[in-house]
Formats: sequence, C-alpha cells, structure tokens
Amino acid sequence: MYTALTIAGSDSSGGAGIQADIKTMTANHVYAMSAITALTAQNTTGVTDIMEVTPKFLAEQLDSIFTDIYPDAIKTGMVASGELIGTIAQKLTEYHAKNIVVDPVMVATSGARLISEDAISTLKSKLLPLATVITPNIPEAEVLSEMQIKTDADMEKAAEIICDTLGCAVLLKGGHQLNDANDLLYQKGKEPVWFEGKRIDNPNTHGTGCTLSSAIASNLAKGRDLETSVKYAKNYISGALAAMLDLGKGSGPMDHAFAIEGEY
Repeated sequence: MYTALTIAGSDSSGGAGIQADIKTMTANHVYAMSAITALTAQNTTGVTDIMEVTPKFLAEQLDSIFTDIYPDAIKTGMVASGELIGTIAQKLTEYHAKNIVVDPVMVATSGARLISEDAISTLKSKLLPLATVITPNIPEAEVLSEMQIKTDADMEKAAEIICDTLGCAVLLKGGHQLNDANDLLYQKGKEPVWFEGKRIDNPNTHGTGCTLSSAIASNLAKGRDLETSVKYAKNYISGALAAMLDLGKGSGPMDHAFAIEGEY
C-alpha cells in the first residue's frame, strides 16, 4: 500500500481541504494521512471562521506521521501564516521528504489575497524550493513571476521564470482568465507540456485545486513520473466533475468517489 500525506486546512463541508484530499487519495488507492494546519467553518457559500493550529502542534503532527508511517508523497494546501509554513519546511527537510506537491494557495479566484505578504515571502524562500512541483493558478503565478499573464505565451514565460527562480517544476493552471482547463507543465530542461482539459458544464467546482494536487501526489506516491501523474490526475478530476454531483446552495463539491467500485 502506497502512502500520501496532506498538510492543509479542514473544510467542515467536506468539499475542499483535508477532506477533499483524503477522499482523493483514497479514490486513487493510496493510504491517506493528514496534518491539519487550521480548522475552518465553511460551506459551499463561503468561509465564516478560521482557527489556526500552533506551530508546535503542527510539528507534533508531522513528527508522529514521519516517525511511524513514512509518506511516499506529500501535498500541502492552504497555510496562512509564515510561522506554520516555516514549520512545514523545517520538518520536510528534517525527514528528507520526497514527492512534494505544493498548492501555493495565495490568491482567490476573485483576486483577493488569502495570506499575508510575510507568509508569501516565507513560502517563496523556504517551502516552494523543496517542491517537486507547484500548482499555482493564474493570479498566484502572477505573484510568483511578478508579471501579468494574459496569453498562453505569457503562461509559458511565467512558468519558466518561476521554475528558474525556485528550482521546482510548475503546473500552471489556466482555468481562470485564459481558458477553461488547459494546464501547462514546465520542467527544467524539458519541453513545456500542455494538458487540454475537458470542457465540463458544471458550476460545482468547490475544491478543484485541492483535488488536483492530491491526485498528482497520489500518482507520484505510486512511482509514476510527473508528466504521467499530472495526466492521471487531470483525468480523475474530469471524471469527478462529470459525475455532476449537486449539493449545497453555492459552488458545490465534486463526486470524489465516482469511480469507486466493488461492494464496499
């Protein structure tokens, strides 16, 4: 049994964050573990409150995991404070973690900043350089590359800048300003690879970023290379969206279990 760890916040409505990550990893047939960075009170219409854990407690969670069931891959999601980001980077380095997928949650689809400038600085200096791949959306890639992204060529240039600056591969998600779901994978020394997404008319997209990064981590945990892992992850998320689950009053969750077969 391959193992994967998610380091992220809890979503009380189950569509994003830790809950989405665990569902995704389970559906991709890896054993899921979690280190929780924050509790949130949220549902499909928004977030009403957040309670962060302390850096000490996050460190204790990571020590407990790495000293017992060592993860074959790690995914990190939203971490709001520089202190917590520093704790994660310290522990991943201490335990020589591999196959690290960082979803650098910084900017909402609306363009609103989700973490402080101080936390962004810590993210760029300590955590992102440890990543195997990072999965920014267009607004996040604009922050990391310090350039505006308006075209496919801009996406390739921004991904190159981020890769050169941080030393990690970049999966730049194009689902915001440019196109529906065409993503760009940029790896140092390799030709850029475009993944064309399937156009699925489903407004319920809560947790898509969490789900994609967790699916990539799951496939890396199984020993697949990065390009193959992204391809499998994109196919999985397309299937979860195409199942057309419709829950909640806002942008609802996907059906993470759409492909689970068997009696139990």
